[in-house]
Amino acid sequence: MRRIFVIGVSAAAMLGLLATIYAQSQPQRASQQQQLRATAPGGGVVRDTVLPPWPAARNPLDTISLVTDAMLASPAPGEWLTWRRTYDDLGFSPLKQITKDNVKNLRVAWSLTLPAGANEATPLVHDGVIFVHSFGDNVQALDAATGDELWHYSRKLPENVRPAVKKNMALYSNKLFVGTSDIHVVALDVKTGSVVWDQPIANATEGWQLTGGPLVAKGKVMQGIGGRVKGGAYIVGLDSETGKEAWRFHSIARPDEPGGDTWNGIPLNQRSGGSIWTAPSYDPTLNLVFFGPAPTYDTGPLRNRISAPGVTNDALYTNSTVALNPDTGKLVWYYQHMPNDQWDFDWAFERQIVPLRAAGGQTKKFVVTSGKPGIYDAVEADTGKYAFSVDMGLQNFVTSIDPVTGAKRVDPNLIPGTGQAIVVCPHAGGGRSWIPGAINPDTKMLFVPAVETCMNLLPTPAGGRGFLTTGVAVNVRPRPDSDGRYGRLQAINLETKKTIWTERQRAPQSTGVLATAGGVVFAGALDRWLTAYDDANGKNLWRVRLNDVPNSVPISYTANGKQYVAVVVGYGGAQVASFPQLTPEIPLPVTRSAAIWAFELP
Repeated sequence: MRRIFVIGVSAAAMLGLLATIYAQSQPQRASQQQQLRATAPGGGVVRDTVLPPWPAARNPLDTISLVTDAMLASPAPGEWLTWRRTYDDLGFSPLKQITKDNVKNLRVAWSLTLPAGANEATPLVHDGVIFVHSFGDNVQALDAATGDELWHYSRKLPENVRPAVKKNMALYSNKLFVGTSDIHVVALDVKTGSVVWDQPIANATEGWQLTGGPLVAKGKVMQGIGGRVKGGAYIVGLDSETGKEAWRFHSIARPDEPGGDTWNGIPLNQRSGGSIWTAPSYDPTLNLVFFGPAPTYDTGPLRNRISAPGVTNDALYTNSTVALNPDTGKLVWYYQHMPNDQWDFDWAFERQIVPLRAAGGQTKKFVVTSGKPGIYDAVEADTGKYAFSVDMGLQNFVTSIDPVTGAKRVDPNLIPGTGQAIVVCPHAGGGRSWIPGAINPDTKMLFVPAVETCMNLLPTPAGGRGFLTTGVAVNVRPRPDSDGRYGRLQAINLETKKTIWTERQRAPQSTGVLATAGGVVFAGALDRWLTAYDDANGKNLWRVRLNDVPNSVPISYTANGKQYVAVVVGYGGAQVASFPQLTPEIPLPVTRSAAIWAFELP
């Protein structure tokens, strides 16, 4: 066997040095990079050579500031400090350099290959530094103007834990907070990437998952978990300075607490679900944080109502908006959007907070959210009182909605578990799913990514549990009236409740939406195109083909006074795993990769 040596250093040693450099913080890496250059294939620099002087690159970490409560409540226009930029989850950038007229001139500013694998994470930007999460529990800090790496954190997972996608991280004070695949929350120093504290919040070997990331409010790092573990999921509030757990809220109501009698008499150790798949929103004025627990997959025991007095099968707090006090974790109010979900139609996504004109012409704050069926409910932010619903037209099983309570009447023939094959729209992957919509707060326009699909729900063979424990298996199919266009971007005026435009395409949508004050909205699809739309009419203004499928959410920020649009790509995750079979002619990446792309005007 031939061995290859480079200036007295084996290839294996060089690879080891590369790996070591890759995992270290910036100061350590600087000295080790010098070692690597000395053993480079070119032979290294001649001894005693004085290199011509060259100015050192500016490092934005040198001047990065602490992220304060005031910044999070009202971020500077060029910052992207939380998952959806602001506490209210609007996904809206007030930047205006990129407009309807000049967006056609966008070009690549920089790009960077990321650790390979599925990537759903939305980057954060502060003081010219962009923080990026990647598969395998990697986090990088980059210069937001150039894409140059400033530091890299890579977590070593236990051998029995598989890496999982994460949707977001959180910034507060001098720390970056990250959920991990082994169900910890880690606080990293924003300047160095070194670990400040590391707090376990569940045991990954029990079946828990952590995909939605944290939110920080008033010094509490709030993180939810998910899974099918008996007893149900929960949310923890951790002290941002120490990581110590301050409170815990169980998203499955306990038998001796309010809502505990809504589980059809099932004992607590047989209840499951209430997963927290999405980071919450927060209203600093009301001091309320809004989470959305998912349904249970164990639908069989909830299928029929028992006759015990006072007992229901609503299964609180699944498919609810729960408003918690971030100081204590106590429940202030809840509103259940779909009791006893027998389809896996999670009302478990972003809770957007938006002021709207209410009855009588008054302006009130509402929490607006939708589940997979594409029915948006609006409830009053301070009380949870139902206000109105908007049906996007993606579903076929809800026949009417009570205008006072929001209660949804369901076609009994489309409830699974009867032993009959049925067609229900949309598919359980979601007419709309976790990929978030965006709201322009000035125009009250909501822009929603969606996929037009249905599903066959088929009885499983005798003794089989199937997709749900009511004994049904699921597969995807087009809508009965489908023309082969599955991707859909829909613009809805939240004050008039009217759809203003709908843009449809062959490729299913795969990203959330970015709306901007320049009148442009950005969204991506399974065919690897990132597209810019006119927010007034849906007209395509610009698009670019990316190297891999974008599964995250585009963002916009400024660095050195210039506006950028950036998006992370990396094929994989639940959204894009559900629908490729509907479009067999759209090629998907053969080699799993990931990258971040940043675009700018000339």
